[in-house]
Amino acid sequence: MAKPRTLEPEQWELWESWMQAQRLLARELDRDLRRDFGISKAEFSVLVTLHRAAEGRMRVGELAESLAWEKSRVAHQLTRMENRGLVHRTEDRSGRRTGVGLTAKGRGAVEDAILGHADNIRRYFFETLTPEQAAAIHVWSRQVVDRIQARSGEGADGVTADRSPGPESQRLHPDNQDRQREANGREHCPDPWISTPGRA
Repeated sequence: MAKPRTLEPEQWELWESWMQAQRLLARELDRDLRRDFGISKAEFSVLVTLHRAAEGRMRVGELAESLAWEKSRVAHQLTRMENRGLVHRTEDRSGRRTGVGLTAKGRGAVEDAILGHADNIRRYFFETLTPEQAAAIHVWSRQVVDRIQARSGEGADGVTADRSPGPESQRLHPDNQDRQREANGREHCPDPWISTPGRA
C-alpha cells in the first residue's frame, strides 16, 4: 500500500478554493430558488425528478436512488412537501407499494422554477467561463466521475455506472422530454413514505 502523502501548498489552495466555490454556488442557488419561487434547492430536486418521471410519479425507493439520498432524508423531505401541498402519496398499479406524485401546485412550482434556476446557473457559473475553461472543467469532471465509478462500481448517483445526465440537467434542457425512470428500488422502511402496504 502506497504511503500517504500531503499536498503542496498550492494544491491545498486550489482544493480550498474549489470547495468554497461549490459551497457558495449551492448557497446562492438555494437562496434564489427560495426568494423567487418559494421552494428550496432540495424541494426543487425532488420536484424536477418527479416532473420528468412517467405521469409525474415514482416509487419512493426510485426517488431516493435517483437523488442518491438516504431513505430517512427522502421520507422527511416528502412529509414536509406533502404538508405544503407540493406532492401527494400514490400507489402503483398493483396497489402494493407507496409512491409519490406531483400535485397541481407542485407541478406549477417546478415549471415556474426550471427556467429561472437555469438562468441562475448560467449567471453564476457559465457567464465567466471561456469555452476553453468550460471544456477543461468538463473533461476533468468526467475523469473524476470515471475514476470514482471504477473504484466503487457505482455511478455518480450511487446507483449504476452509466453516463446519463442527472435528472436536473435533463429536465432543465428545454428540448429534453426523456421520461425514462432510474433503476428500480425495492427498499423498505417503517416510515409511511417508504412502507409497503398490503393489497387493498
